[in-house]
Amino acid sequence: MSNIESGLEERARLFKALGHPVRLLIVNLIRTKPRHGEELATILNLQAATVSYHLSALAEAGLLQAHKDQYYQVYSLVEAMLGQTLSELIHVPQSEKTPGVAEDAYRSKVLNTFFRRGRLIQIPAQLKKRQIVLESIVQEFEPERDYSEQQVNQVLLEFHDDVASLRRGMIDVGLMTRGGGMYRRKMS
Repeated sequence: MSNIESGLEERARLFKALGHPVRLLIVNLIRTKPRHGEELATILNLQAATVSYHLSALAEAGLLQAHKDQYYQVYSLVEAMLGQTLSELIHVPQSEKTPGVAEDAYRSKVLNTFFRRGRLIQIPAQLKKRQIVLESIVQEFEPERDYSEQQVNQVLLEFHDDVASLRRGMIDVGLMTRGGGMYRRKMS
């Protein structure tokens, strides 16, 4: 397993550990003060073996640490783990992204489906796909430059005969504005 995959596995293990209601209760109880398994079992009215299982999952995910106090294992939180925001936990740095997983694979698939030799073969009915197609077409227009309707139609005609639908679509999804008979591509 590569470093990338192992980093993703660690994060998945963390979310899996937090994905059980009993484990969330345990984390909250330990957050107030360090506790041992028998104490948690009594509070939660669960078998000690069940609590031990959940504690192991939380410790394996890096959320808890244990230390020996007489004959008890006392668990406390790993503060560094809880100090991270959800955004930090789910963010995958560019250096860790899995090779071969293209972020724009869906976009590429849509464009390959609807374009042949640079021409739009059909205007997609689905809004998400239509937006991808329109985002590609709008690249032919310079940002913040005024275009007459005739100029817009000339550019759009190179892609598809239904220039009115394309024009209206680009305005509807916010890629272009229309005012005073002029069209303008919005800055992205």
